[in-house]
Amino acid sequence: MQQSRILVVEDNHDVAGILGDFLEAKGAEVDFAANGLLGLKLASSGEFDLIILDLMLPKLDGLSVCRQLRESGIATPVLMLTALDGKQELLEGFKSGTDDYLSKPFDFDELEARLNAMLRRARGTTAAQTIQIGELELDPRRHQVRRNGQRLVLTPTCYQILELLMRQHPAMVRREHLIDSLWGEAAPDKDILRSHMYQLRNQLDKPFAYPMLVTVPKQGFRLQTQEDSSQ
Repeated sequence: MQQSRILVVEDNHDVAGILGDFLEAKGAEVDFAANGLLGLKLASSGEFDLIILDLMLPKLDGLSVCRQLRESGIATPVLMLTALDGKQELLEGFKSGTDDYLSKPFDFDELEARLNAMLRRARGTTAAQTIQIGELELDPRRHQVRRNGQRLVLTPTCYQILELLMRQHPAMVRREHLIDSLWGEAAPDKDILRSHMYQLRNQLDKPFAYPMLVTVPKQGFRLQTQEDSSQ
């Protein structure tokens, strides 16, 4: 987290203060917003490396903040904080574009592990060479993906999943490999990967003539071209 810029959107002053002290002790530069509207305004600048976003906020809730950021093309990683523990709320968070979540009260070791994993994914460690598979093109330097010339709006986690699949094409990528590459020791439960794959499929396949993302039952995922799908 050294020299990273982190936005904390949290209306509880005690929680915000504790988070700020912890993050600054780790070498991060921290900014704060106490409501969703201010958080959206600050986050829309695109100047932050990571956003910690509370689910329940005055003026605009966390889901709406995240959804509007993604719709405007802001791909900054978002860690959602929630006091809720329901599966439906979790799935709604990922559909809105959240990259990861943490339940309150949280453990600081787990918080640090999740934040570091998100920053590594966003910054990327792979070679900056354009990858082309059929009508799908990925540019690691700009963190942009286009299919048939149309830019796909992906969250950082969905982008990372797609990059892994493209680099392994035409081979299958096992679920366990995806989870380990994305989260390492801070791996969440299996529903989170399923939610990200659902979101990726909506962006990658739904608007187009044929599906590229293929599920291999009980094993993993792979990509296919139009030629593959017609065989």
